[in-house]
Amino acid sequence: QVQLVESGGGLVQPGGSLRLSCVASGFTFSRYAMYWYRQAPGKERELVATITSPSGSTNYAGSVKGRFTISRDNAKNTIYLQMNSLKPEDTAVYYCRVLGPLRDYWGQGTQVTVSS
Repeated sequence: QVQLVESGGGLVQPGGSLRLSCVASGFTFSRYAMYWYRQAPGKERELVATITSPSGSTNYAGSVKGRFTISRDNAKNTIYLQMNSLKPEDTAVYYCRVLGPLRDYWGQGTQVTVSS
């Protein structure tokens, strides 16, 4: 079965950095685009970044462009989200997602808190 497992969240000061990982299993990872989303308390879940395969083309929400970088390692079935210059408004639970042939799949999420 499809599984997505995020890790790497935590508490960081404003201006700091974190790198999130999402390890995928149960499907042919290299064939699918992958997505990072986030959901802040009281807000709707929003798309943060996308990476296609095999080209590795990327796309970002305007609020994170220039600060976040999505990447993938198809040999490790893993995507990453490098987050730099973090702001308090980046505080959220971050999720990875894959859209399969019949439905989409989500990980359990990892909490990122940006606070001094």
